[in-house]
Amino acid sequence: MKSIRKMTRLELAALICSHLKNKGLEITLTGGSCVSIYTNNKYESWDLDFIETQSISRKELANYLAELSFYEENRYFKNSETEIFIEFPPGPLAIGSEPVSKVIILKAATGELQIISPTDCVKDRLVAYYFWNDIQCLEQAVMVSESQEIDIEEIRRWSKNEGEETKFDFL
Repeated sequence: MKSIRKMTRLELAALICSHLKNKGLEITLTGGSCVSIYTNNKYESWDLDFIETQSISRKELANYLAELSFYEENRYFKNSETEIFIEFPPGPLAIGSEPVSKVIILKAATGELQIISPTDCVKDRLVAYYFWNDIQCLEQAVMVSESQEIDIEEIRRWSKNEGEETKFDFL
């Protein structure tokens, strides 16, 4: 196996996802690193945000990640071979007020990565735009929609349910 230092973001995320799955913990990648993966690093995020589908103790999680030479510092897990760090925001796996509609598996040389779909990635970025007027997240949503096939009608439906139909129509 190649060293963590030489891994792409996808390879590192897949390694972590597969390693934890082998320990009985299912996790899904969300957030900015999904944008990085779906846009071939047109946007770069330096953290891997994983949502756990079931809860385990922080100590047990730290022990599993230590097997990959990650150490805990504050609320993050770091590895001296990479600038990318891991975070486990609280679940559930949802975007706005709705559960994630589709999770997909991406394969890499280091394992399989469970990741939200490109459509849900766009919705995830739009949450920050809709509720906090975060223009950078709107730009990330556009980048993903230009790089991947997305379901615009699903995004329209979701936007309406979130009470943000006006902002969606403005796009």
